[in-house]
Amino acid sequence: MSDVASPPLTIVEIQHRVGAELDRIGSVIDELGTRFADAGEELALVGGPVRDAMLGRLQNDLDFTTSAHPDVTEQLVSGWADAVWDMGRAFGTIGCRKGPWQVEITTYRSESYDPSSRKPDVDFGDSLEGDLGRRDFSVNSMAVRVPGREFVDPFGGVVDLAERVLRTPGTPEDSFSDDPLRMMRAARFAAQLGFDVAPEVVAAMTEMAGRIDIISAERVRDELVKLVCAPHPRRGLTLLVETGLAEHVLPELPALALERDEHHRHKDVYEHTLTVLEQSIDLEHRLGGGPDFVSRFAALMHDVGKPRTRRFETGGVVTFHHHDVVGAKLTRKRMQALRFSNHDIDAVARLVELHLRFHGYGSGEWTDSAVRRYVRDAGDQLERLHILTRADCTTRNQRKADRLRRTYDSLEERIARLSEEEELAAVRPDLDGNQIMGLLGIGPGREVGEAYRFLLDLRLDEGPKTPEQAEAALREWWAAR
Repeated sequence: MSDVASPPLTIVEIQHRVGAELDRIGSVIDELGTRFADAGEELALVGGPVRDAMLGRLQNDLDFTTSAHPDVTEQLVSGWADAVWDMGRAFGTIGCRKGPWQVEITTYRSESYDPSSRKPDVDFGDSLEGDLGRRDFSVNSMAVRVPGREFVDPFGGVVDLAERVLRTPGTPEDSFSDDPLRMMRAARFAAQLGFDVAPEVVAAMTEMAGRIDIISAERVRDELVKLVCAPHPRRGLTLLVETGLAEHVLPELPALALERDEHHRHKDVYEHTLTVLEQSIDLEHRLGGGPDFVSRFAALMHDVGKPRTRRFETGGVVTFHHHDVVGAKLTRKRMQALRFSNHDIDAVARLVELHLRFHGYGSGEWTDSAVRRYVRDAGDQLERLHILTRADCTTRNQRKADRLRRTYDSLEERIARLSEEEELAAVRPDLDGNQIMGLLGIGPGREVGEAYRFLLDLRLDEGPKTPEQAEAALREWWAAR
């Protein structure tokens, strides 16, 4: 996967793109702008949609800012929109849907953080220029007044967009003091857009990295997810590490830079990890959808157990025994701290714990029983485990890489064959709990669980049994207890 940014744009290219995009959404912005103008209110398309229109990638989400207060905005869109909602009223925002367009309209505002607060104080502003001045980056501080389509760019955002650089409208220190999450957003936009971050912005991020601690875990998590799922995640992650922000939000990542891997094939485990992430992205098509956070985050976290498990053996050999198990525990703890869902935590931790399992396969020595257990332990994460295991091969020895790839090909072929023969994804014992209790004459309890596990192990070791065979094996096991 290439992490090289696209070349700079020309102003003419930008003007052509934005004109075409505005024409495409003209029916929406002109109708809405006219309704506000007739009521004596100002309205402007603002922020991300203006930036994305200039990049030729405008989506169906449209953000507007207005002089109207929320109650007035709600009145003006009622009867025009197909649906209206007001969950963001406390922040001055009214949302609505018009055909395929999702629209958010926010009153001019200014907001800032108290040094010890996690939540912004929101005050309504009185001008478009004032509203633009409180936004995060100059490329997001541009607007188009509607219905007249007057372009407003008081902070040189179009030039920064053309040069593909992120700067703040005012000083970065003031911007990050107002909302420290903007430091994370700088890394996220670098990853999403492939832009560089201006030196003075990087310097402020480095100086103020500790300010991120006042931001709620949920907001940090959401920015991290967007960064990891961006087209250029290495850019954003590298920026987090180099500025010291990662020490506060994902300390396991910079810790990897202190370690060399056991094969000495990479400068450090940190660089190896970023390569694995990129290689896993290249294999994401196997999942059939777009960016997959679970797969990507598992690649990012798969070796975080190495710093805790590093040992120096005789002859200068470095080992990281059991770093898979330790890494799974560290991953679970970090994701819990960031308030991820239990589903995502379980999925990523399982992948981290299983990422070394394949290396016991050798050149195909596993029995069918071992293959069945591999599938059972992976569960619904099997396809992601295939991706992570393949991506984890970053050796520069082409012969070794080819051999590992062929070996994993053979494992997948065996899984496919056994799955077709035995429906591996739904492996269950040949007798269920009720049948076990009936045959053994026992009630619910620990012994039923033991019998169930015995039959499951038998199923994995020897394949499917007939009910008669399973019953005979169960009785023999029970008698020998």
